Amino acid sequence: MTHALAIGRAARTLRGGGVIAYPTEAVFGLGCLPRRRAAVMRLLAIKRRSWRKGLILIAADLTQLAPYVVLPPEPQRGAVLASWPGPHTWILAARPRTPRWITGGRPAVAVRVTAHPGVRELCRRVGDALVSTSANLSRRPPHRRLLHLRRDLGREVDYVLAGELGGAERPTTIRDGRTGQVLRP
Repeated sequence: MTHALAIGRAARTLRGGGVIAYPTEAVFGLGCLPRRRAAVMRLLAIKRRSWRKGLILIAADLTQLAPYVVLPPEPQRGAVLASWPGPHTWILAARPRTPRWITGGRPAVAVRVTAHPGVRELCRRVGDALVSTSANLSRRPPHRRLLHLRRDLGREVDYVLAGELGGAERPTTIRDGRTGQVLRP
């Protein structure tokens, strides 16, 4: 299957309320559409993770994040925007309608505009941001090899999008967009 066809199949799976595994900047991720509560709950069950921890949303561009977050004022706004697209995740103030199952019940949510070409195309095809959490069970190392991912989680998800990781050695840095504080180096 060509990469374009595979991305199309992944997008159809997501729009249908499914959970997929896909390559990101550094590790394979699990994803679904953030407004699909049943899909998010299933993704969390696959990971064995509490919804209260919150989730990261990734997008092809800032417009896909606009329904979920409010950008901080300057000077932090400039720092956030200058880091995207790229492997930089920011905690930003959540909009009132951002689902609690995404924020973990907090007033903020972690977001990123990805530079990974496959993920950007996937977000464009579904027309929304995606939940992005590492493809692993909680407290286990994230998967960096497709074979290991398929072995451990392949039966749990609706589709595995094969592809190359983005080349980063570690998961993205996470910084607080309100203060600039580094939360995960």
